[in-house]
Amino acid sequence: MPGNPRLLWLLAVTFSLVPRAQPLAGDAEEEEQNETPLPAVPCDYDRCRHLQVPCQELQRAGPTTCLCPGLSSATQPPDPPRLGEVRMEAEAGRAVVHWCAPFSPVHQYWLLLWEGAGAPQKGPPLNSTVRRAELKGLKPGGAYVVCVVAANAAGESSVPGAEGLDGAGGPAFGPCGRLTVLPRPLTLLHGAVGVGSALALLSCSALVWHFCLRERWGCPRRGRPSGAGL
Repeated sequence: MPGNPRLLWLLAVTFSLVPRAQPLAGDAEEEEQNETPLPAVPCDYDRCRHLQVPCQELQRAGPTTCLCPGLSSATQPPDPPRLGEVRMEAEAGRAVVHWCAPFSPVHQYWLLLWEGAGAPQKGPPLNSTVRRAELKGLKPGGAYVVCVVAANAAGESSVPGAEGLDGAGGPAFGPCGRLTVLPRPLTLLHGAVGVGSALALLSCSALVWHFCLRERWGCPRRGRPSGAGL
């Protein structure tokens, strides 16, 4: 015998009013902790590191979000780079120049080299990951001014040039510096030998001249002391 429809409807309404089981408070807190993102950390980016990968690529490649240093607008020319260590190799006539990137978007770098008051020599373009370059053909005993230039689509960074540097080598942490190539050791040795030979020749000439005058004019005779016997 089929059940009463009213009784079935009453049972359905009763079960619908029964409250469902709520998750435990501990489980909910644990789920919230698992879903909370980790705090962002600075990217492994060093603006003075040679062949440094751009920070934006580090952000995309990393498993977690990292922070990049703030940069100026890409619609403006980059700020000047900072010239770093310059390692001289006088015997080879070359120098290795290091620099640090500015806090600006950079597409490429190049070096400018002044020797005296003439126009600068422009080096080849270097990509934005480069932080080190070589200067070759430096003359022993020569004095130079080197500047690092950064460029992007909006223009290039400013440089003071050879005239804008003071006697101390320009402003601290600037893009330019003075280089002085020491003479080679062989050059110093040859110079010392030449100076020694010249001094020896002068000494010999003075002695010969002295003896020639003595033979020609004779030595002055000493007078006899008073009271000497005949």
